[in-house]
Amino acid sequence: MAKARKAFPLRVDPDLWSAVERLAATELRSANAQVEILLREALHDRGVKLKPPGAAPRRGRPPKDKE
Repeated sequence: MAKARKAFPLRVDPDLWSAVERLAATELRSANAQVEILLREALHDRGVKLKPPGAAPRRGRPPKDKE
Protein backbone atom coordinates (compact mmCIF):
# COMPACT_ATOMS: atom_id res chain seq x y z
CA MET A 1 0.00 0.00 0.00
CA ALA A 2 1.37 3.42 -0.93
CA LYS A 3 2.11 5.90 1.81
CA ALA A 4 -0.41 8.74 2.04
CA ARG A 5 0.75 12.12 0.80
CA LYS A 6 0.12 15.46 2.47
CA ALA A 7 -1.79 17.77 0.14
CA PHE A 8 -1.63 21.52 0.65
CA PRO A 9 -2.05 24.71 -1.37
CA LEU A 10 1.18 26.41 -2.35
CA ARG A 11 1.48 30.02 -3.42
CA VAL A 12 4.48 30.47 -5.68
CA ASP A 13 5.67 33.26 -7.92
CA PRO A 14 4.63 32.40 -11.50
CA ASP A 15 8.20 32.77 -12.81
CA LEU A 16 9.49 30.40 -10.12
CA TRP A 17 6.76 27.86 -10.94
CA SER A 18 7.60 28.08 -14.65
CA ALA A 19 11.23 27.32 -13.84
CA VAL A 20 10.15 24.29 -11.76
CA GLU A 21 7.97 23.06 -14.62
CA ARG A 22 10.80 23.46 -17.16
CA LEU A 23 13.24 21.59 -14.90
CA ALA A 24 10.65 18.85 -14.30
CA ALA A 25 10.13 18.45 -18.04
CA THR A 26 13.87 18.09 -18.68
CA GLU A 27 14.05 15.40 -15.95
CA LEU A 28 10.83 13.67 -17.12
CA ARG A 29 9.00 14.33 -13.85
CA SER A 30 5.78 16.05 -12.88
CA ALA A 31 6.10 19.49 -11.35
CA ASN A 32 4.82 18.04 -8.07
CA ALA A 33 7.52 15.33 -8.05
CA GLN A 34 10.13 17.96 -8.93
CA VAL A 35 9.11 20.11 -5.95
CA GLU A 36 9.48 17.08 -3.68
CA ILE A 37 12.95 16.34 -5.10
CA LEU A 38 14.01 19.97 -4.63
CA LEU A 39 12.75 20.00 -1.04
CA ARG A 40 14.59 16.75 -0.24
CA GLU A 41 17.81 18.11 -1.78
CA ALA A 42 17.51 21.37 0.16
CA LEU A 43 16.97 19.52 3.45
CA HIS A 44 19.88 17.18 2.72
CA ASP A 45 22.14 20.15 1.96
CA ARG A 46 21.24 21.56 5.37
CA GLY A 47 22.01 18.31 7.17
CA VAL A 48 18.43 17.20 7.81
CA LYS A 49 18.16 13.42 7.64
CA LEU A 50 15.02 11.87 6.20
CA LYS A 51 13.91 8.32 5.65
CA PRO A 52 14.32 7.28 2.00
CA PRO A 53 11.14 7.67 -0.05
CA GLY A 54 8.96 4.59 0.29
CA ALA A 55 10.79 3.35 3.41
CA ALA A 56 8.71 0.99 5.49
CA PRO A 57 7.62 2.38 8.86
CA ARG A 58 9.31 0.93 11.94
CA ARG A 59 7.35 -1.68 13.80
CA GLY A 60 7.37 -2.40 17.49
CA ARG A 61 8.31 -0.19 20.37
CA PRO A 62 10.83 2.58 20.01
CA PRO A 63 14.13 1.88 21.79
CA LYS A 64 14.37 3.06 25.40
CA ASP A 65 16.79 5.88 26.12
CA LYS A 66 19.85 4.72 28.01
CA GLU A 67 20.81 6.83 31.00
